[in-house]
Amino acid sequence: MISKPVKNHQRDEPATNGSGRVIHHQVVIVGGGTAGITVASKLTRGWSNQLDVAIVDPSDSHYYQPAWTLVGGGAFRMKKTRRDEASVIPRKAKWIRDAVIKFEPQQNQLITRDGKTIHYDYLVVCAGIQINWDKVKGLKENLGQAGVCSNYSFESVGSTWDNIRHFEGGTAIFTQPVTGIKCGGAPQKICYLADDYFRQQGIRDQCRIIFISGTGSLFAVEKYRKVLEQVVKRKGIETRFNQSLVAISADTKEAIFRDLETGEESSVKYDMIHVTPPMGPPAFIAESSLADENGWVDVNKNTLQHVRFPNVFALGDSSNLPTSKTAAAIRKQAPTVVQNLKSLIAGKPLTATYNGYTSCPLVTGYGKLVLAEFDYDKNPDETFPINQAQERWSMWLLKKYLLPVLYWRGMLKGRV
Repeated sequence: MISKPVKNHQRDEPATNGSGRVIHHQVVIVGGGTAGITVASKLTRGWSNQLDVAIVDPSDSHYYQPAWTLVGGGAFRMKKTRRDEASVIPRKAKWIRDAVIKFEPQQNQLITRDGKTIHYDYLVVCAGIQINWDKVKGLKENLGQAGVCSNYSFESVGSTWDNIRHFEGGTAIFTQPVTGIKCGGAPQKICYLADDYFRQQGIRDQCRIIFISGTGSLFAVEKYRKVLEQVVKRKGIETRFNQSLVAISADTKEAIFRDLETGEESSVKYDMIHVTPPMGPPAFIAESSLADENGWVDVNKNTLQHVRFPNVFALGDSSNLPTSKTAAAIRKQAPTVVQNLKSLIAGKPLTATYNGYTSCPLVTGYGKLVLAEFDYDKNPDETFPINQAQERWSMWLLKKYLLPVLYWRGMLKGRV
């Protein structure tokens, strides 16, 4: 598909929201997370790149979230997962520390919380995923206490390790919602680490571990699903599928689940429960004309160009790309967006394509990891000349030591 470049707006175009404050940038990136910083770095890297790039994001912190599983298992220091947002903004990019509340793609502009109207020639949307803590009754108010924990925020991840290391026996539940989430394998990783820790402490015989998922199986790719089924069997972990957590009663320490096939509800007593909360598209995206019927940014899955607005691209968790939402996927999506955006600006055909590659380093215990890599068709798309469906210490080292370096010094710098 060949799309004509959009004509530049004049910087003195009147505002439409009554604020009187108008900003114009050639390329506006919404979201300063993994995807936004990576794309901005690639667009501005090198002396030859003269693009006018702005990043819109209100956050003061940037997190390396893939390590939160290890933090929850006591194998990684929490403070090493956070850096100041200002420290990761590319030097040649403008940081607009504000939040987008409305897209107006027909006018090539967006409106911010502080009342700015930001005009753009080209837009890249990568605002992440919204965590809906309130979708599970009783979760938000009890998170971090009464045995309720979660790896899915910087503030709560420490409570997971506190629960695991102070556990003295009983029932430990680990949940996965039916919704799309960050890294589809993450909910079971912490389950495996907890099992390992209980064994190390000599209390595993006094523990009942249950993994309860809203999905239909442990993993969507058969090659890796088979080995994970062997892992849960070896560890003696109970599994229940098509069960969605709907409520937590902290007073009675009961978790209420709804059977997705029958609609019937049942309760399970717990002594600790790790909750992976339901997630979905950010509301300001879902309510916009950029969204598909499910609320995600509607893009061509190969070019990552919006299907209705040719000067708009999207990648990462807030897009509707039919693949797992991981940082590894972004590492392959970002070059596609950058190359196609530059082609569009130059009036050339969009030739870069993304095949759906994603990766999920499946931690199965301390010092053990299955490196799942696959494409849109759920076919393995592996990096190393070994059978990656085996639990390996070498892949654990990759996860714990090498990938954080690749993230901070490679991806966020636009080098990989």
